[in-house]
Amino acid sequence: MIENVLWIAVALMVLSSVIPAKRGAKYLVGGVGWIFFSVHWAYQPVHYIEISDYFNVVLTLAIAAFCLFMAHNMIREYREPSISGRGGDIDIVLMVTSATAIGSLFYFPFANIPALNQWIISNVTNSTAGLLGFLGYNVDSTWHKITYNGYTVQIILACTAIESIALFTGLIVSINAPFKRLMSAFMISVPVIYALNIVRDAFVIVAYGEQWFGPDSFEIAHHVIAKIGSAIALFVIAYAVMRILPELLDMIDGLWQMTTRRVRNIVRKS
Repeated sequence: MIENVLWIAVALMVLSSVIPAKRGAKYLVGGVGWIFFSVHWAYQPVHYIEISDYFNVVLTLAIAAFCLFMAHNMIREYREPSISGRGGDIDIVLMVTSATAIGSLFYFPFANIPALNQWIISNVTNSTAGLLGFLGYNVDSTWHKITYNGYTVQIILACTAIESIALFTGLIVSINAPFKRLMSAFMISVPVIYALNIVRDAFVIVAYGEQWFGPDSFEIAHHVIAKIGSAIALFVIAYAVMRILPELLDMIDGLWQMTTRRVRNIVRKS
Protein backbone atom coordinates (compact mmCIF):
# COMPACT_ATOMS: atom_id res chain seq x y z
CA MET A 1 0.00 0.00 0.00
CA ILE A 2 2.71 2.50 1.00
CA GLU A 3 4.59 1.72 -2.26
CA ASN A 4 1.50 2.80 -4.21
CA VAL A 5 1.40 6.08 -2.27
CA LEU A 6 5.03 6.66 -3.19
CA TRP A 7 4.58 6.05 -6.90
CA ILE A 8 1.49 8.26 -6.98
CA ALA A 9 3.51 11.05 -5.34
CA VAL A 10 6.38 10.72 -7.80
CA ALA A 11 4.04 10.55 -10.81
CA LEU A 12 2.16 13.67 -9.72
CA MET A 13 5.34 15.68 -9.12
CA VAL A 14 6.78 14.63 -12.47
CA LEU A 15 3.50 15.59 -14.13
CA SER A 16 3.53 18.93 -12.33
CA SER A 17 7.07 19.57 -13.58
CA VAL A 18 6.06 19.20 -17.24
CA ILE A 19 2.75 21.09 -17.13
CA PRO A 20 3.23 24.72 -18.37
CA ALA A 21 3.46 27.27 -15.53
CA LYS A 22 0.58 29.32 -16.94
CA ARG A 23 -1.85 26.50 -16.16
CA GLY A 24 -3.22 26.42 -12.64
CA ALA A 25 -3.41 22.63 -12.72
CA LYS A 26 0.40 22.59 -12.42
CA TYR A 27 0.18 23.82 -8.83
CA LEU A 28 -2.77 21.67 -7.80
CA VAL A 29 -1.15 18.49 -9.17
CA GLY A 30 2.16 19.38 -7.55
CA GLY A 31 0.51 20.16 -4.23
CA VAL A 32 -1.32 16.84 -4.13
CA GLY A 33 1.93 15.12 -5.09
CA TRP A 34 3.69 16.71 -2.12
CA ILE A 35 0.87 15.55 0.18
CA PHE A 36 1.28 11.94 -0.98
CA PHE A 37 5.04 12.31 -0.57
CA SER A 38 4.50 13.48 3.00
CA VAL A 39 2.42 10.39 3.73
CA HIS A 40 5.25 8.21 2.45
CA TRP A 41 7.87 9.85 4.65
CA ALA A 42 5.59 9.95 7.71
CA TYR A 43 5.37 6.16 7.49
CA GLN A 44 9.16 5.60 7.43
CA PRO A 45 9.83 6.09 11.19
CA VAL A 46 8.05 2.76 11.79
CA HIS A 47 11.00 0.96 10.21
CA TYR A 48 13.69 3.07 11.85
CA ILE A 49 12.17 2.67 15.31
CA GLU A 50 12.39 -1.11 14.87
CA ILE A 51 16.16 -0.88 14.30
CA SER A 52 16.67 1.87 16.93
CA ASP A 53 17.91 4.39 14.35
CA TYR A 54 16.41 7.47 16.01
CA PHE A 55 18.43 9.90 13.92
CA ASN A 56 16.52 8.79 10.83
CA VAL A 57 13.25 8.82 12.79
CA VAL A 58 13.67 12.54 13.40
CA LEU A 59 14.96 13.12 9.87
CA THR A 60 12.04 11.40 8.13
CA LEU A 61 9.48 13.21 10.28
CA ALA A 62 11.16 16.50 9.41
CA ILE A 63 11.01 15.60 5.70
CA ALA A 64 7.30 14.78 6.04
CA ALA A 65 6.67 18.20 7.61
CA PHE A 66 8.67 19.88 4.83
CA CYS A 67 6.57 18.09 2.20
CA LEU A 68 3.38 19.46 3.77
CA PHE A 69 4.91 22.93 3.74
CA MET A 70 5.64 22.61 0.01
CA ALA A 71 2.13 21.28 -0.62
CA HIS A 72 0.68 24.30 1.18
CA ASN A 73 2.67 26.68 -1.04
CA MET A 74 1.58 25.04 -4.29
CA ILE A 75 -2.08 24.72 -3.35
CA ARG A 76 -2.13 28.33 -2.18
CA GLU A 77 -0.71 29.35 -5.57
CA TYR A 78 -3.48 27.37 -7.27
CA ARG A 79 -6.16 29.13 -5.22
CA GLU A 80 -4.59 32.60 -5.24
CA PRO A 81 -2.23 33.00 -8.21
CA SER A 82 0.68 35.40 -7.68
CA ILE A 83 -0.03 38.89 -8.96
CA SER A 84 3.52 39.45 -10.24
CA GLY A 85 3.53 36.73 -12.89
CA ARG A 86 3.77 33.88 -10.41
CA GLY A 87 7.25 35.03 -9.46
CA GLY A 88 9.10 35.06 -6.15
CA ASP A 89 8.46 32.18 -3.78
CA ILE A 90 6.60 30.03 -6.25
CA ASP A 91 9.61 29.93 -8.59
CA ILE A 92 11.63 28.42 -5.75
CA VAL A 93 8.86 25.91 -5.02
CA LEU A 94 8.76 24.85 -8.68
CA MET A 95 12.53 24.36 -8.79
CA VAL A 96 12.45 22.25 -5.61
CA THR A 97 9.55 20.23 -7.01
CA SER A 98 11.49 19.49 -10.20
CA ALA A 99 14.60 18.52 -8.23
CA THR A 100 12.53 16.22 -6.03
CA ALA A 101 10.82 14.62 -9.02
CA ILE A 102 14.16 13.92 -10.74
CA GLY A 103 15.79 12.61 -7.57
CA SER A 104 12.79 10.41 -6.83
CA LEU A 105 12.80 8.94 -10.34
CA PHE A 106 16.46 8.07 -9.79
CA TYR A 107 16.12 6.63 -6.27
CA PHE A 108 12.80 4.86 -5.90
CA PRO A 109 13.28 2.25 -8.66
CA PHE A 110 16.25 0.98 -6.62
CA ALA A 111 14.10 0.96 -3.49
CA ASN A 112 11.10 -0.81 -5.00
CA ILE A 113 12.26 -2.97 -7.92
CA PRO A 114 13.90 -6.15 -6.51
CA ALA A 115 16.27 -6.66 -9.45
CA LEU A 116 17.70 -3.13 -9.17
CA ASN A 117 17.76 -3.33 -5.38
CA GLN A 118 19.81 -6.53 -5.44
CA TRP A 119 22.08 -5.20 -8.20
CA ILE A 120 23.18 -2.08 -6.34
CA ILE A 121 23.53 -3.89 -3.00
CA SER A 122 25.61 -6.62 -4.66
CA ASN A 123 27.86 -4.04 -6.33
CA VAL A 124 28.46 -2.17 -3.08
CA THR A 125 29.09 -5.43 -1.22
CA ASN A 126 31.62 -6.57 -3.81
CA SER A 127 33.35 -3.18 -3.87
CA THR A 128 33.58 -3.09 -0.08
CA ALA A 129 34.89 -6.65 0.15
CA GLY A 130 37.37 -5.86 -2.61
CA LEU A 131 38.65 -2.79 -0.74
CA LEU A 132 39.02 -4.76 2.49
CA GLY A 133 40.88 -7.52 0.66
CA PHE A 134 43.18 -4.95 -0.94
CA LEU A 135 43.93 -3.51 2.51
CA GLY A 136 44.83 -6.97 3.80
CA TYR A 137 41.68 -7.90 5.72
CA ASN A 138 40.58 -11.51 5.26
CA VAL A 139 36.82 -11.34 4.78
CA ASP A 140 34.14 -13.71 3.53
CA SER A 141 31.26 -12.31 1.52
CA THR A 142 28.00 -13.24 -0.16
CA TRP A 143 26.01 -10.95 -2.45
CA HIS A 144 24.80 -8.88 0.53
CA LYS A 145 26.82 -9.90 3.61
CA ILE A 146 30.44 -9.48 4.69
CA THR A 147 31.97 -11.45 7.55
CA TYR A 148 35.18 -10.46 9.31
CA ASN A 149 36.58 -12.18 12.42
CA GLY A 150 33.29 -14.00 12.84
CA TYR A 151 31.21 -10.81 12.85
CA THR A 152 28.78 -10.38 9.97
CA VAL A 153 27.44 -7.12 8.54
CA GLN A 154 24.52 -7.15 6.12
CA ILE A 155 24.59 -4.53 3.38
CA ILE A 156 21.16 -3.01 2.82
CA LEU A 157 19.98 -0.26 0.49
CA ALA A 158 20.78 2.44 3.06
CA CYS A 159 24.42 1.27 2.95
CA THR A 160 24.73 2.11 -0.77
CA ALA A 161 24.47 5.93 -0.44
CA ILE A 162 21.82 5.86 -3.15
CA GLU A 163 19.76 8.46 -1.25
CA SER A 164 22.60 11.01 -1.33
CA ILE A 165 23.44 10.16 -4.93
CA ALA A 166 19.81 10.66 -5.96
CA LEU A 167 19.63 13.93 -4.01
CA PHE A 168 22.64 15.46 -5.74
CA THR A 169 21.54 14.11 -9.11
CA GLY A 170 18.11 15.71 -8.74
CA LEU A 171 19.54 19.04 -7.61
CA ILE A 172 22.16 19.22 -10.34
CA VAL A 173 19.87 18.17 -13.20
CA SER A 174 17.16 20.62 -12.12
CA ILE A 175 19.51 23.61 -12.40
CA ASN A 176 19.51 25.64 -15.62
CA ALA A 177 23.24 26.00 -16.29
CA PRO A 178 25.78 25.21 -19.06
CA PHE A 179 26.37 21.50 -19.60
CA LYS A 180 30.08 21.74 -18.78
CA ARG A 181 29.37 23.13 -15.31
CA LEU A 182 26.64 20.58 -14.71
CA MET A 183 29.01 17.72 -15.59
CA SER A 184 31.74 19.17 -13.37
CA ALA A 185 29.31 19.35 -10.45
CA PHE A 186 28.16 15.79 -11.13
CA MET A 187 31.70 14.39 -11.26
CA ILE A 188 32.80 15.91 -7.96
CA SER A 189 29.67 14.71 -6.19
CA VAL A 190 28.17 11.41 -7.35
CA PRO A 191 31.35 9.33 -7.98
CA VAL A 192 32.96 10.81 -4.84
CA ILE A 193 29.92 9.96 -2.71
CA TYR A 194 29.96 6.38 -4.00
CA ALA A 195 33.68 5.97 -3.27
CA LEU A 196 33.49 7.52 0.20
CA ASN A 197 30.54 5.29 1.02
CA ILE A 198 32.63 2.19 0.24
CA VAL A 199 35.27 3.50 2.67
CA ARG A 200 32.55 4.13 5.26
CA ASP A 201 31.17 0.58 4.94
CA ALA A 202 34.69 -0.85 5.19
CA PHE A 203 35.36 1.17 8.34
CA VAL A 204 32.19 -0.13 10.02
CA ILE A 205 33.01 -3.74 9.15
CA VAL A 206 36.57 -3.51 10.49
CA ALA A 207 35.50 -1.64 13.64
CA TYR A 208 32.83 -4.26 14.30
CA GLY A 209 35.01 -7.24 13.42
CA GLU A 210 37.87 -6.09 15.64
CA GLN A 211 35.52 -4.82 18.36
CA TRP A 212 37.24 -1.44 18.52
CA PHE A 213 34.57 -0.01 20.79
CA GLY A 214 33.64 -3.09 22.79
CA PRO A 215 30.24 -4.82 22.64
CA ASP A 216 28.65 -1.72 21.11
CA SER A 217 31.21 -1.47 18.30
CA PHE A 218 28.67 -1.72 15.50
CA GLU A 219 26.31 0.87 16.97
CA ILE A 220 29.10 3.34 17.72
CA ALA A 221 30.84 2.85 14.37
CA HIS A 222 27.67 2.87 12.26
CA HIS A 223 25.18 5.08 14.09
CA VAL A 224 27.64 7.66 15.46
CA ILE A 225 31.06 7.89 13.81
CA ALA A 226 29.98 6.92 10.28
CA LYS A 227 26.97 9.25 10.36
CA ILE A 228 29.06 12.18 11.58
CA GLY A 229 31.69 11.46 8.95
CA SER A 230 29.04 11.20 6.24
CA ALA A 231 27.50 14.51 7.29
CA ILE A 232 30.88 16.27 7.12
CA ALA A 233 31.69 14.73 3.74
CA LEU A 234 28.30 15.71 2.28
CA PHE A 235 28.74 19.25 3.58
CA VAL A 236 32.13 19.57 1.86
CA ILE A 237 30.80 18.05 -1.37
CA ALA A 238 27.76 20.35 -1.30
CA TYR A 239 30.05 23.35 -0.83
CA ALA A 240 32.15 22.30 -3.83
CA VAL A 241 29.03 21.76 -5.96
CA MET A 242 27.64 25.18 -5.04
CA ARG A 243 30.95 26.81 -5.97
CA ILE A 244 30.49 25.36 -9.45
CA LEU A 245 26.71 25.95 -9.55
CA PRO A 246 25.92 29.18 -7.69
CA GLU A 247 22.39 28.85 -9.07
CA LEU A 248 21.92 25.98 -6.64
CA LEU A 249 22.94 28.21 -3.74
CA ASP A 250 20.41 30.81 -4.92
CA MET A 251 17.67 28.15 -4.88
CA ILE A 252 18.60 26.95 -1.39
CA ASP A 253 18.88 30.49 -0.07
CA GLY A 254 15.52 31.38 -1.59
CA LEU A 255 13.93 28.32 0.00
CA TRP A 256 15.43 29.19 3.38
CA GLN A 257 14.27 32.81 3.17
CA MET A 258 10.77 31.72 2.16
CA THR A 259 10.54 29.16 4.97
CA THR A 260 11.80 31.45 7.73
CA ARG A 261 9.53 34.25 6.56
CA ARG A 262 6.48 31.99 6.66
CA VAL A 263 7.44 30.70 10.11
CA ARG A 264 7.83 34.26 11.41
CA ASN A 265 4.40 35.15 10.02
CA ILE A 266 2.81 32.14 11.74
CA VAL A 267 4.48 33.01 15.04
CA ARG A 268 3.44 36.64 14.73
CA LYS A 269 -0.20 35.73 14.05
CA SER A 270 -0.31 33.28 16.95
